[in-house]
Amino acid sequence: SVYGGNTTLPFTETDNVDQPISLYAATKRANELMAHVYSHLYGLATTGLRFFTVYGPWGRPDMALFKFTRNILSGEPIPVYNRGQMVRDFTYIDDVVEGVIRVIDKPPKVTAGSEGIATLAPWQIYNIGNSHRVQLMDYISTLERELGKKAQLSFLPMQDGDVPATEADIGKLESDFGYRPQIKFEEGIARFVAWYRAYYGIEV
Repeated sequence: SVYGGNTTLPFTETDNVDQPISLYAATKRANELMAHVYSHLYGLATTGLRFFTVYGPWGRPDMALFKFTRNILSGEPIPVYNRGQMVRDFTYIDDVVEGVIRVIDKPPKVTAGSEGIATLAPWQIYNIGNSHRVQLMDYISTLERELGKKAQLSFLPMQDGDVPATEADIGKLESDFGYRPQIKFEEGIARFVAWYRAYYGIEV
């Protein structure tokens, strides 16, 4: 969300993120800035992680994959914003956890400032994503296939504060920690559907 109205994909940690387009994004950016101040003033090593469209078992029921699955199975329409013209970097929860584990035991050290600005902050920011663009309609089609049922689509305009496309540049995380995501979205959706059926007792 902090990447706001940036249109050049993939998003990289060096992109300008000082023009958020939603209050949610503004709070995310404010968190990063306050963390930097604490790092600078008190030497508190801080790592900020920018997650890209996390999905999978045990996620929030109000998130898209949960809503889509629930509504498809119950025969209710699913909301499709921007009339389906959306691209997301869907990242399976196991890949996100792997990224967190890799950075958690290696706190950042003092780094040089940018553009001639000196800093004593042991502070870093990393993207954690799948680093792969997926069309929303392809995501829905894959879910339909796994559920064995067609969705009723309710095409809606873009939500205020939302963005049409995201994709993470994970080169920095790969370089510093050897991180590479493993789960393609087709496999991730299949795993989610299997978990959903088991958890809610829904037979195939």
